[in-house]
Amino acid sequence: MNIMDFNVKKLAADAGTFLSRAVQFTEEKLGQAEKTELDAHLENLLSKAECTKLWTEKIMKQTEVLLQPNPNARIEEFVYEKLDRKAPSRTNNPELLGQYMVDSGSEFGPGTAYGNALIKCGETQKRIGAADRELIQTAAINFLTPLRNFIEGDYKTITKERKLLQNKRLDLDAAKTKLKKAKAAEARAAQLNLSPPDENNIMVNVSYMLNLLHVKWLKIWAEEISKSEQEVRIAQSEFDRQAEITRLLLEGISSTH
Repeated sequence: MNIMDFNVKKLAADAGTFLSRAVQFTEEKLGQAEKTELDAHLENLLSKAECTKLWTEKIMKQTEVLLQPNPNARIEEFVYEKLDRKAPSRTNNPELLGQYMVDSGSEFGPGTAYGNALIKCGETQKRIGAADRELIQTAAINFLTPLRNFIEGDYKTITKERKLLQNKRLDLDAAKTKLKKAKAAEARAAQLNLSPPDENNIMVNVSYMLNLLHVKWLKIWAEEISKSEQEVRIAQSEFDRQAEITRLLLEGISSTH
């Protein structure tokens, strides 16, 4: 088998899996197919993860607003962060006011009461500005970074595994639906008399032939029951394994808190 044949077969298999999931999902939404429900503990963990993600985003965004009220400056810092470059240092408002006071106090004369007061007040404003700058840097490192790491790291992994769990669940239910239809075809075949009816009635014979063809078509579509049962067992095993992986990740959120 060459690489081209392998790629074509893999593409066909992936397309078949995608179609099977899409059909199962659609039938579930229409109430035409059964759906395997997750256990209550896993559902509770998923709800807790979603709640954590929601409030983490809100707290993170509002903290950024608090630390940097200027939206244009926040956008600029965001762009520099995405470019993995350090944003240029800018003088903050307390520092700027303090520098104006110091400069004006020096202009009026440090020996004058007014000039001396301006210089003292200006130095204090500059220290306030420096403390504000330190607050922003410390909050970004020690507070915002862990929150961002959860959103961009842990939660992305959880989302990926949760999506995989959803796919495994669709595969399982599609296999169950296939098995159910295969058994229905077998039951239908058992109900029919496989020998032609004795009557010479044309309509009876036509009806018999149509039913027989219908059953054979169903059996071809659904495949053999033994094969369908094997597919269900494999799908169930993969679903259980993925549910366990997802559960372990979700239980880690408590330690993340």
